Amino acid sequence: MLEEVECWLARRSWSAADRPLDRLLAARATAGEAGRGSVSVVLPALNEEATVGEIVATIRRELMEKVRLVDELVVIDSGSTDDTAKVARQAGARVVHRDAILPRIPAVPGKGEVLWRSLLVTGGDIVCFIDADLKDFSADFVSGIVGPLLTDPDVQFVKAMYDRPFGDTAGQGGRVTELVARPLLNLHWPQLAGFVQPLGGEYAVRRSLLERLPFPVGYGVELGLLVDALHTVGLDALAQVDVGVRKHRHQDGQALGRMAAAIYRTAQLRLSRGHLVRPALTQFERGANGFVPRTHAVDTEERPPMCEIAEYVSRRAA
Repeated sequence: MLEEVECWLARRSWSAADRPLDRLLAARATAGEAGRGSVSVVLPALNEEATVGEIVATIRRELMEKVRLVDELVVIDSGSTDDTAKVARQAGARVVHRDAILPRIPAVPGKGEVLWRSLLVTGGDIVCFIDADLKDFSADFVSGIVGPLLTDPDVQFVKAMYDRPFGDTAGQGGRVTELVARPLLNLHWPQLAGFVQPLGGEYAVRRSLLERLPFPVGYGVELGLLVDALHTVGLDALAQVDVGVRKHRHQDGQALGRMAAAIYRTAQLRLSRGHLVRPALTQFERGANGFVPRTHAVDTEERPPMCEIAEYVSRRAA
């Protein structure tokens, strides 16, 4: 590990317990006076009726009613066919359908697409993204990663770090992280080797940075944002906070393969800005007469920085 990264780990890695709520509330008041203290929490959701309600209810109760740390809580529904939107709304979130945001640009499937569009329907100086499939959710996931942005004006991007059990086995989650993302980062962006969960879906970022970054539309969004943030603001503006344990719904092996391909594609674009000869991934499923090939397109599209979108610029100027 680079000496620079070792120093960064000591200086920019914290625990959620390092910043109790009373300290955050005081810092939020001061940051608010400087125009950088409002907080938006965004949950991208696709068929998450089983978990989204408890996450929304916890954030609303602990961080909006008991204390005023979060200003708005928005669930972006990316085309759910279950009761995700209804459950989220009943729990106290504002629910916006992906397709209702920036309709002049047709939406494409993908997590990154939803995160990109969320900037147009939120107003916080700090935007906090939380995955909607988390189980045993704690408000520390929000307060922990928002905290450094409220207390340290030099910090601009904060990732959550945590243990990721796989079933009853500790530390075996995050398979795409260990097999794809971590090797890529260590080999090509060694300054980012200190991130424990580089692909984690829980992170908080200053809007002033987010609106300057391109968004891969699919699974590559977390790696893309992290790499681009490094090149835009430097390592010392990035940080991570330990929030404990993350439990969630695990993907099957083939879904992980598609995720890995999208992440590799995102990395490849940033390495060379070139093009894959064939941006597709073929996988195999056993059928009645043997193995059947299934070919899936690899996410190759990226959305431009939001500060280049006329509707966003006019909204921010209003």
